[in-house]
Order: sequence, then structure tokens, then C-alpha cells
Amino acid sequence: MQSSQIISMQTLTQGREVTATTRLHRSLNYRSGPSQPLFNGFAPLRLCLTILVLVLSVGSATAQEVEDTIRIKTRVVFLDALVKDKKTNLPISNLPQENFEVLDNGKTRSISYFTREGQARKPLALVLILDLRDDGAGRFLKRPEIIKAMEEQLAKLPVGDEVAIMAMDIGEDEKRIWVTQFTNERSTIAAALARVQSMCASHAEGSEESPAQNTKTAEGIEQAAKEIKTAADPKDDPKAIISTEVIKGKNGGTLTRTVRRDGSVDIKRTNKKGNVTIEMNDIYDMASAIQDASRQGQALRPNSQLSIVWISDGIAPIFFEDRDASELALIRENVTFNSLTVELRTLFKFLMPIGKPIAGWMGLSLYGSAKYLAQQSGGEAVKVGSAKDYGTGLSRIIGNLTARYSLGFTLAEDEMDDGKMHTLEVRVKAKDEKGKNRKLSVSSRQGYYMSSLVPKDTSAKAQ
Repeated sequence: MQSSQIISMQTLTQGREVTATTRLHRSLNYRSGPSQPLFNGFAPLRLCLTILVLVLSVGSATAQEVEDTIRIKTRVVFLDALVKDKKTNLPISNLPQENFEVLDNGKTRSISYFTREGQARKPLALVLILDLRDDGAGRFLKRPEIIKAMEEQLAKLPVGDEVAIMAMDIGEDEKRIWVTQFTNERSTIAAALARVQSMCASHAEGSEESPAQNTKTAEGIEQAAKEIKTAADPKDDPKAIISTEVIKGKNGGTLTRTVRRDGSVDIKRTNKKGNVTIEMNDIYDMASAIQDASRQGQALRPNSQLSIVWISDGIAPIFFEDRDASELALIRENVTFNSLTVELRTLFKFLMPIGKPIAGWMGLSLYGSAKYLAQQSGGEAVKVGSAKDYGTGLSRIIGNLTARYSLGFTLAEDEMDDGKMHTLEVRVKAKDEKGKNRKLSVSSRQGYYMSSLVPKDTSAKAQ
């Protein structure tokens, strides 16, 4: 009968002790009796084979250990919150976690992640969208002192934060130009703003930039645009359709947005009876700009906190269906929307009471949508009384973006994606020096969509 020998080895993996036991054939055994030199005869061969068996044993134990490991996927809902003193309107950034409460559909969630100003946070990816219409913000952005003030404020961005600049509504074609991609280089930002000033001045004088300048797009942004195409199109046809989106409104109306390869958008709106009420071609509006900035920002800076700053005079025609869709998109992607507006011209103030009802009958919002989107996404709507306050307003937005608290709560494994938006509310309670409750205002996004544990392809097949 063949004899055998048992070699035992213990290893510690992930806090659990594992024992690997292997039986060796007698030909690999060391001789019994008095000890002998290690390298006599075929001892080296025996030693090598023994080591080989031990290695295989460890590998087997490790493989078994991997199979026994319980894999847990953690899903966390993150949101930023800005807390300000109602009396001074200044941000408060030194509150502890105990002062915060997060409600998810009215139920309290346990806060599992918490950071504040001065602690670790995501880098900021800031997208400035400049409405260069000469009867809007463009009439101010052509002035060098205002451009200089904005440049100085953007230069104060903390290290790691970046800014990209988009100019839109250039001329009669309602197009957009990415003036610069994400950067924190002061010289690049200054050059981009100088170009904005030049475009505004040229537009005011009735001239336009060359086609080469109008179609110039930052290399990184252009690459991102290619990556987010929703369908293949002929490379030589700028008017080829790349996506079609049908948006159903709360009032029963339906809006169809057709996006073409050159970035232009065709819109057709029908009422709840199915009758076409309005149809427009080759436009680039507020909804298009938000969608473009959000998608490309997520593609280029997926690990940053994306924030949009809409700079205009407040007039931003947008269909109600588009506004609702933009709100949901901002919430779904956790994008903070902010607006910086100046006072309307006297003529517009006079015409607004007449124009708003007519626009509402057509399904359009003329004024106030930027403020609404800022409130829903947790951003700020800053209104300045004069053009000289542009730099101050931008400084306030940037300062409040970097002074935010970052909160997060963990979803349980059995919480499945129901496809619906969950409402969020952040409550903050704090005492002053006299022990009385401070009067605070809190800004944060108003909801979220639950992420799914099911792979996207599996989920799509199930639906």
C-alpha cells in the first residue's frame, strides 16, 4: 500500500482563515529516518515538485475564496446643498453633519457621506452659456470693462476647477460656438472672452465672422460630440438627422425635436387634439444649449461636478414641454443650473404683459424659465441691476458653488429602479450665539432618479 504525507498550509484572506490540504505521492516524500543532505540524489527535483504542488494548492484555495466572496454593489445618491443666512444672504459653510436632514419622498434618509468647504470635493466643471443677442446680454458683453471683470472672476477659480465657454444665438442663424473647451489656464480664458467681445461688436455693427470662425470648435468638444451621436449619419450631409425626441407635456401637448448633424434643431408642436400649432426649423434655443452642454460636459468631465451658468437678459423663449424635459435632464445628470441676468430694456418691460399671454397660448415661456430651472436643480438665479455688476454676480455664483455641502445616502440592495423621479428635500437646523434657531435658506436639487442594479442591456430587453 502506498504511503502518503499530508502538508497543511494556512492563509488569511479578507479576515477569514482558509486551510489548504494536499496529499503527496510517496515518490515526493522525504526519506524517513536520519536526516540527509538536501541535494543528495534527486532531492532538488523533489523540492521543485513540492513547491509546485504548494503553489497549486494556494491557487486552488484562492480561487475557492474568490468564489465564496459576496459581491455587494453600493449605490449612493449625491446632492449638493447651499446654506445661506437669510439676513445677510451669505453662505454658511462650517455646519456639522448633525445639522442636516435629507428627505426622500418625505422619508428621512441616513446621511452616509458628508463634506463641506475646505474638505475633499469633486472638481468643478463650469460651462458659461452666453446669449450674444444684441438686444440681450450681447449689448453688455461687447464692452471691454465687463469682459475684463468676468475674466478676473474666472481667474479666481480654485485649482482643479475648469471652465468652458459657449456663445449662442449668433446672427440670424441661431447657432452656437464653443469658444473654448474646459480649461483653467488664465490666458486661454482671456483669449476666449476677448473673442466673445469681438463677436458682439461685429454683430452690433451688422457684420459677421468668417465661416471658418463660426464653425471653429474646440477639439475636445468636437470629439465628445462625435461620441454622443445617437445614430449613424452620412459624413458629407450636415443636415442629416442624428436623433428625434418626442416629448409629451403635462397639458397634453406633444413636442417633437429633430436634431441634425450640424447642431440645428427642428421643432414641431401639436396640441392634445393632434393638431400642429407651431413648427420651426433650424433653431438653437435654450433647451438645445442645456442639452448640448450637459451631454458634452458629462462626456469630457465625467468625474467633475457639472454646473451651467446661463448669462442673458432673462428673455429665453422655450416651450413648456422643453422646459420640463430640461428640468428632468438636469436632475437626472445632477447638473446645477445657474442664471445671471440683467434688467430688461424699458421697451421689453412695456411689452411683456402683452407678449406673455400670447406666448403662453402658443405653449411658450418667454421669461423666467432660467430662474425656474435654477431653483429646481439647486442653483442660483442672480439678477444684477447694471452691466457693471456682471463681474460681481459671476463672483457670487462661483463662490456659492464652491461653498456647498456634499451629501449622500446609500440605497439598499432591495430598492429597485421604478423609473420615477424621487423628490428630495434638505432641511438644516442651527443655533445662533444666543441659542435661538437661525433663519436659513437651503438650495439643492429637488429630486433624483434611482440607479438600477440591472445591467442596461438586460433592463432594456425587459422593458
